[in-house]
Amino acid sequence: MSFAQTVALAAFAGGTIFLGLPVGRLRGLPRKWQAALTTGAGGVILFLIYDVLSQAVEPVKAALDSARAGGSAGQFAAYALTLGVSIAVGLLSVTYLTSRMAARQGGVIPITPRQVALGTAVGLGLHNFSEGLAIGQSAATGATAFALILVIGFAMHNATEGFAIAAPLGQGELPSWSFLGAAGVVGGGPTFAGGVLGYAIVSPILSILFLGLAAGALIFVFNEMMAVSRRFSVPIVTGVALTIGLLAAFGTDFILTAAGA
Repeated sequence: MSFAQTVALAAFAGGTIFLGLPVGRLRGLPRKWQAALTTGAGGVILFLIYDVLSQAVEPVKAALDSARAGGSAGQFAAYALTLGVSIAVGLLSVTYLTSRMAARQGGVIPITPRQVALGTAVGLGLHNFSEGLAIGQSAATGATAFALILVIGFAMHNATEGFAIAAPLGQGELPSWSFLGAAGVVGGGPTFAGGVLGYAIVSPILSILFLGLAAGALIFVFNEMMAVSRRFSVPIVTGVALTIGLLAAFGTDFILTAAGA
């Protein structure tokens, strides 16, 4: 697969994130529906945390197995340190920035729907950068069929991720199309950038780094989404919506696994 084809496919995989963004402009929904949308998106985020951490831990475990078999322990140490530090930086940096924004507005205040959406977009962008790396590296090593499967799979995932960004925006000020577009670029654009870099560089430690950063940011976002959902005071609705969002995300992943992704 050529570089130009790889770049075009990576852009397509990232671009499907825009499909779910119009949900953020829905208004006039009953309180229970607002709660269901927000918590359903939280279910998708919860799955993504699991998925990201699983991908990040896999090369670390492989390095540990290699070290136990007589290989280099230094590679395992480097991978494990990268994973731990990146998760911490991803979580604490978003927490710090949010606290700073609250302090500038006169004290500790609840995070706004826009801040949740932007935090989600940042976390997903870091995750999607690692997906772009996978597409680029597969194409560069000649695994064309696998690269195409990855593109299809990531495109499907990104469509649901757009919903996760937009769902919290159902409350508060109506987001402009330009805001939604910017959030889409932040969340989906890194797939394109990762595809470009992945075609030129094959680096497991770089993938671990961005997956760890993504996991940390998404943990923060999930915590804030659950705080928002609790304020609706409809625990049965939010519990059902969280379950549906989680199972829907797992279902998509199982379909992709069955297809060979």
